[in-house]
Amino acid sequence: MSEKEVLDILGEKVALGESAKVSFNVAKLHTQNTIDVPVIIERSKKPGPTVLITAGIHGDEINGVEIVRQIIAKGINKPKRGTIICIPVINVFGFINMDRLFPDGRDLNRVFPGGKKGSLASRVAHKLMNEIVPHADLILDFHTGGADRFNAAQIRVVKNEIVLDELAQVFRAPFTLYTKNLNNSFRSSCYKLGIPILLFEGGKSFNIDNTITNTGVNGTKRVLHHLEMLNSKFKVSKPKKSCIKIEESKWLRAKYSGMFKASVAINSRVEKGDVLGHITDPYGSFNHFVKAPNDGYIFNVNESPIIYQGDAIFHISTKLQN
Repeated sequence: MSEKEVLDILGEKVALGESAKVSFNVAKLHTQNTIDVPVIIERSKKPGPTVLITAGIHGDEINGVEIVRQIIAKGINKPKRGTIICIPVINVFGFINMDRLFPDGRDLNRVFPGGKKGSLASRVAHKLMNEIVPHADLILDFHTGGADRFNAAQIRVVKNEIVLDELAQVFRAPFTLYTKNLNNSFRSSCYKLGIPILLFEGGKSFNIDNTITNTGVNGTKRVLHHLEMLNSKFKVSKPKKSCIKIEESKWLRAKYSGMFKASVAINSRVEKGDVLGHITDPYGSFNHFVKAPNDGYIFNVNESPIIYQGDAIFHISTKLQN
């Protein structure tokens, strides 16, 4: 068999038409127990692109994990042509401990491309970038909002990249947000290798939201259909609304500490001066109205009932792309 017919990954050889579950191991727990990070591989008999689908870079981002779980459970990851590699939980250490970070206190998404002799998080990043990512022609990476900040379903890509923009429109999340690649992030490292990556954001930590999950699964099906990889038994739905492209945005931060309640729904379009929420005190003597500073779309809402001065409470678009 030729090199293209056999996928040599993590010490395993997977031929066209074969399925495999291989282990992505870097370290043991302090108890010497081995932690296996399953990598699920499905290959069609017919050659084609290789799509890598990942989630759980942060251990508390459960909704992304649920999206990849459904993709596997429903058999969407069994391609009509090519190869689909799924890693539902990259930061399995954080997932087990219900913690965003690695046991070494590091944010995995800030240590890429990592190092072979670095920290635990750095070693995981290095192995991912050297033994799995180079096989991919496209990466779909699923995330959720941090803390109590609920993200509207959105695809994040860098601006002025024709391939990424086309794929984002194929995915068709409610919003496409044009953002720069963060230094030492997974997205930045893949971009430097020339591998297209769509970063999906939706929902909030320690939460599974059906709307967000459905958006992620349906968007994945659209991308696979676009690549002629989706099995014909799956239907591809058209979104009810068009995708809104956000070129610029800003966070609204709390002017006061107190009890907080948003009065505007996620995905809403607001006008300058509209009341977005209230900050109150527990004694009934203070009530501050949070108002929109400009016309725009609200695509992130802080759902924490208690906030402090300076906390990010709303993310609002300031410039849209026509």
